[in-house]
Amino acid sequence: MKVVAFNGSPRKKGNTYHCIQIVREVLHKEGIETELIQLGGSDIKACTACYKCFDKKNKKCIQKDGFNLLMERMIEADGILIGSPTYFANVSPEVKSLIDRAGLVAIANDYLLKRKVGAAVVAVRRGGGTNVYSAINYFFGINHMIIPGSNYWNLGVGLEPGDVLRDTEGIVTFRELGENIAWVMERLYGEG
Repeated sequence: MKVVAFNGSPRKKGNTYHCIQIVREVLHKEGIETELIQLGGSDIKACTACYKCFDKKNKKCIQKDGFNLLMERMIEADGILIGSPTYFANVSPEVKSLIDRAGLVAIANDYLLKRKVGAAVVAVRRGGGTNVYSAINYFFGINHMIIPGSNYWNLGVGLEPGDVLRDTEGIVTFRELGENIAWVMERLYGEG
């Protein structure tokens, strides 16, 4: 079993990264392979709504950037973890581009991500984080994905890089999210 995790923050080792790492540590202990992809700061372009993915049905986007490799990783994985900082109560631009383009490509190709496990991980300074959580989960929901929960919304609170590591409630939330992802994946994809 494998989970691909996207760090949507341009701060490679910022709070979003630390939140994702907490979940990844639990998944690793549960025997689930994870891959971390640095999405934030990449050149991924916005969706142009050209709908060529519906015409071609080749599991790709016609734009020439790194998106198709990201889509391949999502198709290959059993679970998808998308992490984003909170930018004016929304996802980062790179996360928005990823979910818009992956959403259209997946739907155009008979819901490529159907029944995969998906979870949002959000870093927030103060407010607006639930909007980010919702935006990512809307992507999972419309693609027929399975969304495990935790004891609270998957939010880590902090301003400076590493501050979320002092958010004890957030840490517990991310650990329980990792446990729930592993539990769901074992039942969906495990042997026995």
